[in-house]
Amino acid sequence: MADKEKKTTVVTKPAEVKKSPSKEGVKVNMDKKKTPENPSKPEIVVNVNATSSKPNEKPPVKGKPGTVSKNGVDRQASADGIKLALGSDAADYESKIMKWDTSPVNRENKMPGVTPSMAEKIKAELKNSDQERSKSKSGSSTPTSKGSSILDQLAAMGNSDDKKTLSPSLLRLYIDEMDQNGQVCIRDFLRHLKRTGLRPFKDPRLVGLMNNLSNDPSGLLTINSEIGCKKFMDVESFIEATSPVAYLLNKALSSNLIIPEFADFCKEIATIYKKLLPVKGGLNAQYIPQLARVNPDFLGISICTVDGQRFNIGDTDIPFCIQSCSKALNYAISTAELGPKKVHQHLGKEPSGIGFNQISLDKNGLPHNPMINPGAISCCSVLKTGMSLDDRFDYTIGEYKKMAGNEFVGFSNATFLSEKSCADQNFAIGYFLKEHGVFPEGTNLKQTLDLYFQLCSVEATAESASVIAATLANGGVCPTTQVSCITPDAVRNTLSLMYSCGMYDYSGEWAFEVGLPGKSGVAGSIFIVVPNLMGICVWSPPLDALGNSYRGIQFAKMLCQRFSFHQYDCISGGVGHKIDPRRYQTSETKESQIVNMLFAASASDSVLLQKYLQTGVDFNMPDYDGRTALHLAVCGGNMAVVRFLVDKAKCNINPLDRWNSTPLDDGYKYEQADIIAYMEKKGGVKGEVLLLAASKQY
Repeated sequence: MADKEKKTTVVTKPAEVKKSPSKEGVKVNMDKKKTPENPSKPEIVVNVNATSSKPNEKPPVKGKPGTVSKNGVDRQASADGIKLALGSDAADYESKIMKWDTSPVNRENKMPGVTPSMAEKIKAELKNSDQERSKSKSGSSTPTSKGSSILDQLAAMGNSDDKKTLSPSLLRLYIDEMDQNGQVCIRDFLRHLKRTGLRPFKDPRLVGLMNNLSNDPSGLLTINSEIGCKKFMDVESFIEATSPVAYLLNKALSSNLIIPEFADFCKEIATIYKKLLPVKGGLNAQYIPQLARVNPDFLGISICTVDGQRFNIGDTDIPFCIQSCSKALNYAISTAELGPKKVHQHLGKEPSGIGFNQISLDKNGLPHNPMINPGAISCCSVLKTGMSLDDRFDYTIGEYKKMAGNEFVGFSNATFLSEKSCADQNFAIGYFLKEHGVFPEGTNLKQTLDLYFQLCSVEATAESASVIAATLANGGVCPTTQVSCITPDAVRNTLSLMYSCGMYDYSGEWAFEVGLPGKSGVAGSIFIVVPNLMGICVWSPPLDALGNSYRGIQFAKMLCQRFSFHQYDCISGGVGHKIDPRRYQTSETKESQIVNMLFAASASDSVLLQKYLQTGVDFNMPDYDGRTALHLAVCGGNMAVVRFLVDKAKCNINPLDRWNSTPLDDGYKYEQADIIAYMEKKGGVKGEVLLLAASKQY
């Protein structure tokens, strides 16, 4: 008897469907049998025995009824809504039909509620409508503002190749479409820009943009926070405001800066910083009283990429004297001005193998290299020799500031006087060099030594020093101002000597362990250059036995153990565990991309969703059960994510899962009243309405 009840069929009119106790138990089959009442019309057979393909899977909880009439048509779904539902996304429907074609459950019935011939007709019509939409997007028909929203117009425009305007696909991310005249949300725009690593309120390239976004009608005030900016701006004004820096914004917001996943990179650096905080070791430089009194617990790490992405952690805004780090800069400036041939008439290029302040010459009777005291003093002797001492200093510190992007570069007079008062060794080196004819003819030894002491007493912060290092990494062009400071040849020569001689008697070990150009100073700073990628400054005052920052050395080692920054990591073949931040780290398969996207929609991870949108991920990709990101966002009840997927990602609003449920069905199931109203306004309908409308049409 039970078996007989399971196979019971109900003969109804074509528009009527008898509802089963659960959605999963309903499979509508259109068999062309003659009905007694009307032999020309087929009957609709409701198969109560149909089940899910997963044997132990429980059917989902039945949704909210009440909006479906007796004939199965949603009372709130208008004719326009059904029409929109039928043509919402051809690609999704075609893939769904193909899935039904191969599904074990529907192997005979092809598409629930539709015969094979009807399915072929639907495929053909959807293919034609898809071609029409593609034609519209390619520019054959231009949407007008009348009757279409700002977002629809931008979607039709696609991605602009015009470097002078912000890409429409990116612009859609920041438009709050509360009405047909959608406005740009400045807060969302700025927060997204910050996540790329750019600093909207401090980057010199973006000063003009910030003034254009200012609340100050005069445009005279400098904007340094979101408080001084407008909350919203109309699209036309925003496009005009961003036009001067559109190329940079398009590059940043589409994740095409040198480190695309900058936030993830910063997390790794922060992890290294936390590991270094409890590390103790070394001692402050004692021969200069001002350096001996600095707090030994200071630790700051600053990074600036060649695209101007910035990250600072720790004590990065406290000034310190750059000391011997000035030697690399002086050499770069002098060789850029005079050329390497003339400069190397007075100093060599070889590692010394002895202490940085030892009195010695190489086999040619010259100081070994410009990175130790004898070579640095000789290098100062060729810097602007035709000027007075004060002008020579002003010129050199001016070059430092250019390399720092006009960020903080100062001078510590107390350190200069202290240096000079305990400089017997350096005076001895100077007289030794003069005795051996190392200096250019007519050199004033006292002025040369004063200039050397002054340049060692120049102050910087870790933040500004990282920009100097990034200028060297960028071939002599400051990343934040785009000003050419040093010639590329001079930069190449400087980095070569920093690599081989920049870390005093630790230089060989540094080249072996770290494999990057670097220069240390006795105040505890180390300038690290990753060519064509970034400049780094790490500052921690305590020094090891060789005069290098104790924690600075530890940081450099940990950095190159984690990232593939060593000059020869590219050929060693054994660095698979290292990260290369220059490319996306997760080479996602389509399957993992679907999983991550669905998880982001479920967990309301707007950052990951925006990243996927920028990189062109198809948000309509379903999982095994046909569930899409929109299904899960509706289930989670997050209106912001639902609006993002519908308005900005342009998701198909009516995708069908394996149970023939649309996101609107999920809205009713979980009683999401606001989302239900929004989805129905956008043309969302229930799955049963979609299928019935398709069957009635054919």
